Amino acid sequence: MFIFAIIYFGIISDSGLFRPFVKVMIKFTRGNVIIVAVVTALIGTCAQLDGAGATTFLLAIPALLPLYRALKMSPYLLVLLLALSAAIINMVPWGGPMARTASVIGVDNINDLWYQVIPLQLIGIVLVVLFAMFLGMREKRKIARTYSDMDREKVDIQSIVEGYEQQQNENSPIIGEAAKHKYILWLNLILTIIIVAMMLLDIVPPELAFMIGVAVALPLNFRNVDYQMERIRAHAPNALMMAAVILAAGVFLGILNETGMLKAIALSLITILPTAVGPYLHIIVGMLGVPLDLLTSTDAYYFAILPIVESTAGQFNVPTESTAFALMIGNVIGTFVSPFAPAVWLAVGLAEINMGKYIKYAFFWVWGFSIIMLIIAICLGIVTI
Repeated sequence: MFIFAIIYFGIISDSGLFRPFVKVMIKFTRGNVIIVAVVTALIGTCAQLDGAGATTFLLAIPALLPLYRALKMSPYLLVLLLALSAAIINMVPWGGPMARTASVIGVDNINDLWYQVIPLQLIGIVLVVLFAMFLGMREKRKIARTYSDMDREKVDIQSIVEGYEQQQNENSPIIGEAAKHKYILWLNLILTIIIVAMMLLDIVPPELAFMIGVAVALPLNFRNVDYQMERIRAHAPNALMMAAVILAAGVFLGILNETGMLKAIALSLITILPTAVGPYLHIIVGMLGVPLDLLTSTDAYYFAILPIVESTAGQFNVPTESTAFALMIGNVIGTFVSPFAPAVWLAVGLAEINMGKYIKYAFFWVWGFSIIMLIIAICLGIVTI
């Protein structure tokens, strides 16, 4: 599924599907600081639908950075809002966190996990919009204290939109039939909705849905066979890398399980853990998910920490899925604040900010948001105590 999902969304991104939405959102802001913050969060949620953080930052930051500069808004706020909104959407089945979680706990149909977190994602989107409003008001007061009206530029929204379009055409031009026929964008949107609907309604397995999507999207957007092969070659490395990680993790965890090493580690931990802590171990580690993401890589968190916590918590009759959800929800919100994530370095470079200052600016906001999301998951029954 991951191979075809990544290739499919790569093709759709090449067609320029999300660009009209970004341009409409920029025009909608009309230079209002609070609306700009909210629009940033909304763009982040839409841009992250392909499950790739790099795409989100490449699409959003060049579009919004001139607007932030003209309004004297902090570029750190721009990256923070994109990071939070993208992290919520990153729980989709074709995203890395959900794929790793399913691999670790041995779930074959990843949709079974996704269905359970969809309500949490919807609540998370509402929360991030409210949070963006709060930070937007905070930023507006800060700007009013720091700059006079004379210091602030008169914002020319149309020139910002034109500059964004020119930059996007230079860096990642729309190619294929979508460049010639604008109705192709609507067909791509309809196709994407149909594929997601087939997954949600469980009409076909996810892997088949994306196979069909690639089979339709390729000839729809690229009539020439050479162009089709070129697009597959362009997106195949990312797709195969994700699949290779999942396969390697399966082998690694299989060895740990079959040799009894994982059980031995869990039993050793039980002997030193206070009895009262055991049933809540998954909650404790989940709440520490964001700090742990700064100390370990994403793969180390999911393929080393999660199996040990799951095995240990299982000795206290904590359901496997509950442990998996607690650790994933606690960690996924911090995905784009970790220096181990390549996409974060891309965002820092595009926004022309400092990594250390970004972590200092965003860390406690992100950590607090992750704890709130985990508490909501407990209230919804996704994570059990």
